[in-house]
Amino acid sequence: MDPASIASAMVGAQASQQQTQLAAAMMRMNADQAAAIVKVVEEGQQNIASLANVASGIGQNVNITA
Repeated sequence: MDPASIASAMVGAQASQQQTQLAAAMMRMNADQAAAIVKVVEEGQQNIASLANVASGIGQNVNITA
């Protein structure tokens, strides 16, 4: 093998390693986002459950104009 081929292979291997590291980082971010979405949904369900005991008609005539 000539030196140019070896150098080209080394550069290609380094680029591949960087792409793999970037893909792993993106997968971790996606997992973190999914966990955050689950947390928001669960908290929303808890808020709805706390409003289940409110009398009917409460909040129907709220004026939201500024």
